[in-house]
Amino acid sequence: MIKPRTLFDKLWNSHLVDIQDGDLIYIDRHLVHEVTSPQAFEGLRNGGRRVRRGKMTLLVADHNVPTTNRSNGIIDIESCVQVQTLEDNAKAFCLEYFGMEDIRQGIVHIIGPEQGFTLPGTTIVCGDSHTSTHGAFGALAFGIGTSEVEHVLATQTLIQHPAKNMLVRVDGVLPVNVTSKDLALYIIGKLGTAGGTGYVIEYVGEVISSLSMESRMTICNMTIEAGARAGIIAPDKTTFEYLQDRPMSPKGIMWQNAIAYWKTLTSDRGAYYDAELFINANSLVPMVTWGTSPEDVLPITGCVPDPVVVVNPSKRAAVERSLIYMGLIPGTPLTDIKIDVVFIGSCTNGRIEDFRAAASILKGKKIASNVKLLAVPGSGLVKKQAEDEGLDIIFREAGAQWREPGCSMCLAMNADKLDEGERSASTSNRNFEGRQGRGGRTHLVSPIMAAAAALTGKLTDVRKL
Repeated sequence: MIKPRTLFDKLWNSHLVDIQDGDLIYIDRHLVHEVTSPQAFEGLRNGGRRVRRGKMTLLVADHNVPTTNRSNGIIDIESCVQVQTLEDNAKAFCLEYFGMEDIRQGIVHIIGPEQGFTLPGTTIVCGDSHTSTHGAFGALAFGIGTSEVEHVLATQTLIQHPAKNMLVRVDGVLPVNVTSKDLALYIIGKLGTAGGTGYVIEYVGEVISSLSMESRMTICNMTIEAGARAGIIAPDKTTFEYLQDRPMSPKGIMWQNAIAYWKTLTSDRGAYYDAELFINANSLVPMVTWGTSPEDVLPITGCVPDPVVVVNPSKRAAVERSLIYMGLIPGTPLTDIKIDVVFIGSCTNGRIEDFRAAASILKGKKIASNVKLLAVPGSGLVKKQAEDEGLDIIFREAGAQWREPGCSMCLAMNADKLDEGERSASTSNRNFEGRQGRGGRTHLVSPIMAAAAALTGKLTDVRKL
């Protein structure tokens, strides 16, 4: 009798090439951006090697690209060099590249699914930790380092060690104005930033099945913030409908064959999980981070924690350090925290669904006079769709800045940064010290919570608007 297998086990075993010091697995898809690839391509040159499967490699610049005044090029010299190097490497190795003037350009983890380059049953890697996003399609997707980028380019394989399996089941119904971002933050708060270390997390349950593909991508994107290797969701009708007719999706009989295979990508009944977490979503509320780690999260109805009540000495010290950096006083209601900048975008929440949601809050209103709101679509195609729907007008009339696609203020690698001491409500994925700029203070929220903060000038319970 065949032992029941998890979805992760099935994907791993189907890509196993050989067993050496670790498992040698085949890589189906490789996404490449400008930050982690220059040394990898230089290594290929030095070794006289070519890219093993160029058709399965897709390049795009996203981290360093400007989101304003693109006609002037990239002013920052280091950023300009990185983007130009990526373009040069694309030409030298005959690889497909989405440049700044290409409407398909955008954040690497948005353009992959958008193009149908991301497919169920595949292994997908990128020199970026948030590659876990693609697991929403039933793919095994994870970030890799620069030396591994070179290895994949040269061999289309990687030596890895198999992960343990964790099941996160979310049943019930998400309440009104509670989103997948809130759910993701809640799960990270439960697990902690190291709770998923060594695991691939499979998400199942009534709530997960009811989510759109874009919301599923948000869940899997944030999985890495719980320390997990990857997040994964079994493909279903929602997945298939999203992928149908995408530019790089299978066509004709290949599409029918693909669907037949994708339907087998579920965990077997009775499959063993090394760890399990069960969540009832009925009572969840909008979440917001208060500290300098994604696990520092509370319901918007809560107050800044007091380190005095923290028993563990090292944890207490971490809370104290976070409060000093964030400039917060214990016991302060989260809804009393004033905001300077609001950022809506990133590979977590830069999709059309996110801008529709934020626009529904902003429509017919004006943002607070002391707030700057950056709305940054995750790709040129998201930007065009939003403009076709008139969403850009809603943002502009509310007082927001409607930008060009890119990673933008998710991280301080481009012109969009917080000044020292500035505080943001951000739809991105990390709130580390200096993540959005030296001395910048970040509160992670959902798109509708970000829009609410922009209107009031402080962290706000969107349900009260």
